[in-house]
Amino acid sequence: MNVETKPDENYPLWIVLLSNSVSLLIYGIGSFILWGLGTASALLYLAYCLSLELRLLKMSCVNCYYYGKTCAFGKGKLASIFLKKGDPKRFIEKDISWRDMLPDMMVLILPLAGGILHLIIDFSWLIPGLLVALVLLSLGGNAFIRGSLACKRCKQRELGCPAEQLFSQSDKKTSKEGVDE
Repeated sequence: MNVETKPDENYPLWIVLLSNSVSLLIYGIGSFILWGLGTASALLYLAYCLSLELRLLKMSCVNCYYYGKTCAFGKGKLASIFLKKGDPKRFIEKDISWRDMLPDMMVLILPLAGGILHLIIDFSWLIPGLLVALVLLSLGGNAFIRGSLACKRCKQRELGCPAEQLFSQSDKKTSKEGVDE
């Protein structure tokens, strides 16, 4: 962690609003793209996104340092309203891999596949624009939120975060590969 970046006990509201806006835009664009294939596909996609959010609250947020506090996504407060506090050791001891990230990646992959299908069935210039926006928000927007606003200021990261460990392993492999060349 940078010397000048101290962890936040409670994140400022503007970070919570910005981070949730990115997620909601991703969900909204994804469901709009899939809506072109039928209302049921859009509703199933939204239900899938909601199930991921609920899983996160139930499996991670209840065990996080920010339970009852305002994290970068506001979910620590939300979890404390609806769910009983878990065990912080479970958060730290959790081990995740890229395979564990697949359900989250499906939030992007499903509308991409649906958008390509939509273009084959009934071409519209709106769909490629929405697909580009979806990719930019999913990859660039999330990278900015997590890299510049959320993770740098996170107390849980200092205590132990399985996602940070996964991504720092990736960074180390990339750096190591660059040295070997």
